[in-house]
Amino acid sequence: MTGRLNSAQPYALGLFRIVVGLLFACHGAASLFGVLGGAMGGGTIDAGTWPGWYAAVIQLVGGGLVALGLGTRAAAFISSGSMAYAYFKVHQPEALWPMENGGEASAMFCWALLLLVFTGSGALGIDRLFAARGEGKDDTASERTPVAA
Repeated sequence: MTGRLNSAQPYALGLFRIVVGLLFACHGAASLFGVLGGAMGGGTIDAGTWPGWYAAVIQLVGGGLVALGLGTRAAAFISSGSMAYAYFKVHQPEALWPMENGGEASAMFCWALLLLVFTGSGALGIDRLFAARGEGKDDTASERTPVAA
């Protein structure tokens, strides 16, 4: 049983990454474009306003990159940091616990994205394709011998 679960781990991680990335990107799209209910009950965030607009851009771009599995670790690191900022600067001053201050989503996204920083993209990601291509090139380059003139 453990062997089967271990062999499925990259695929479960890949699906986790896709779901977290899509949900994160949806938050950014709602804030920037007013889709899916919009920002704070409707509407959009004015361009350039601190920190909301910048957070929404990070959510949209970072979530899209995480969902695709492209630059997963870097995108997840920046996105996780933005959620830590959101929690401690926006939610935590209201109350200590996320249930009291409305910061559950920020806390969950922060920790889920931080997990992806350490695990990588798993299966089904574009990162994996580039890694496979890079390994093939390294093998052929190491087999070459320099030619003396």
